[in-house]
Amino acid sequence: MEGSARRAVIFVDNSYQELEAWYPYLRLQEAGVSVHFCGAKAGQIYESKLGYPAKAEFAYSELSVAEFDAVLIPGGFAPDRIRRHREANLFVKQMNDAGKLVAAICHGPWVLCSADGLLRGRRVTAFHSIKDDVVNAGARWEESCAVADGNLVTAQGPEDLPRFMQLILERLQ
Repeated sequence: MEGSARRAVIFVDNSYQELEAWYPYLRLQEAGVSVHFCGAKAGQIYESKLGYPAKAEFAYSELSVAEFDAVLIPGGFAPDRIRRHREANLFVKQMNDAGKLVAAICHGPWVLCSADGLLRGRRVTAFHSIKDDVVNAGARWEESCAVADGNLVTAQGPEDLPRFMQLILERLQ
């Protein structure tokens, strides 16, 4: 993948799950992908559940589907905040519609639930407590550590990061 000039964005807000943001950030960088954090406000620092900072390089409103190959949504409580931003939901939906990689782990699929029908008929997994939410959004639930359905990759939690990243990296090749 090196030299492929791939670009990915990771959504963050306060109370994101640090492993689910930073592990993909570092693994993607190792694979030669240019990775950027994005939040409601560019330049703002968002703290993880344990206080670990991530500075948003972009605001949701600044994103263009043409400029990115992937969007990743980590879990924690941040997805409940992220999904409140119309621009975030719209970007995720447009990335999916363009056939680009959309990945979410743990509570991250909450954002997918708010992305205007993105989950309808799709195979997904997530943290067990939001199973009803993703099913009610039209998804077909799978009890698996990680699930890939075309350009959509989902996983249940931090312990599933190795498989989650394998599926992501395969799709970015």
